[in-house]
Amino acid sequence: MDPVNDEAEADRPVLYERAGHVARVTLNRPRVLNAMDLRMHAELGAVWDEVERDDRVRLVVLTGAGDRAFSVGQDLTERARLDREGAEPTTFGSRGLPGWPRLTERFSLSKPVLARVCGYALGGGFELVLACDLVIAAQSAVFALPEATLGLVPGAGGAFRLARQIPLKAAMGHLLTGRRMTADQALAFGLVNEVAPDDRLDECVERWSADLLRCAPLSQRALKEAVMRSLDLPLDQAFTTRYRWEQVRRASEDAREGPRAFADKRDPVWRGR
Repeated sequence: MDPVNDEAEADRPVLYERAGHVARVTLNRPRVLNAMDLRMHAELGAVWDEVERDDRVRLVVLTGAGDRAFSVGQDLTERARLDREGAEPTTFGSRGLPGWPRLTERFSLSKPVLARVCGYALGGGFELVLACDLVIAAQSAVFALPEATLGLVPGAGGAFRLARQIPLKAAMGHLLTGRRMTADQALAFGLVNEVAPDDRLDECVERWSADLLRCAPLSQRALKEAVMRSLDLPLDQAFTTRYRWEQVRRASEDAREGPRAFADKRDPVWRGR
């Protein structure tokens, strides 16, 4: 890559690239530990639109540039400036702000998102992790929602998701004190799928990516929608609810390709339609 492109890339707060069926989304402000400003949020919103639109994308890997942080959350320097200028204080949700609906509120995103976490995942960075479908963490990863120590609240869903994903008393302990959580603690809580040595993080992500890509994309979309929509439903209602992506999967060629490939003793060829 020539120096001009290097310089241009360094100025982009979000990097997006697709290789085959995998899209890689990188939070790209390593000098400030990938803190998220309004420009980054706006660009991320466009990225999620593209991910959903592009039928070639079957998996998204979300990560942060550098090896010090996934993201430390909201850019508090920008927040302090906005406060001085009289901007409305932040609260729960991001409606009306750049990038809305952000990943933390993009409840209809149908494709699996895997978080690759190295270093700090704090505040809004941790909230992004909590909104992902799978999480692979380096041993160095550190998670926390420190908003209470800053006079803020974790408004991008951290207060809601953490209490749903780990035991309530544990969630309240972290929310009310801002205490940090190690990668091993996160694994014990079930917040991450696997912890890898830092120098083997990418190898671990590649293994998970390969396993995900072996599966039928429409099955994954149907499963993601059914699981997430049914979490708060009584079990009998979960069975009778109509799920859009299950209707698509059921009528697809892929629903016949899987059993046919098994009977033919060959690998299936998924069309995703």
